[in-house]
Amino acid sequence: MLEVTDSAVKNVKEYLSQHSIESAVRVSMISGGCSGPSLSLSIDEAKDSDLTVEKDGVSFVMDKGLSATCGAVKVDFIESSGGCGCSGGGFTITCENPLPGARSGGCGGSCSSGSCC
Repeated sequence: MLEVTDSAVKNVKEYLSQHSIESAVRVSMISGGCSGPSLSLSIDEAKDSDLTVEKDGVSFVMDKGLSATCGAVKVDFIESSGGCGCSGGGFTITCENPLPGARSGGCGGSCSSGSCC
């Protein structure tokens, strides 16, 4: 399951409009960082192997295999006035199950894996 909040859709739509982009937004796993892999957003085209969620004219896609691994995934946008190095806020992507290879803790930052701006 892929859930995208209204706040996330609003901010994605603004970004896509400002940059004249008409592609889908992909939720994918990236490796690296001191806590291991995390989920991120990127601009991409939908593939046959994707789970697709349409919300307010925006397509969000995620590989079905990654969806099975992660369980329920939620994309949100959190307004913020600081912390995590973000003034103004940022996207958070959380999942029901731990990502393969993820480590708890981190490298001293105030953000947990999968929720940094």
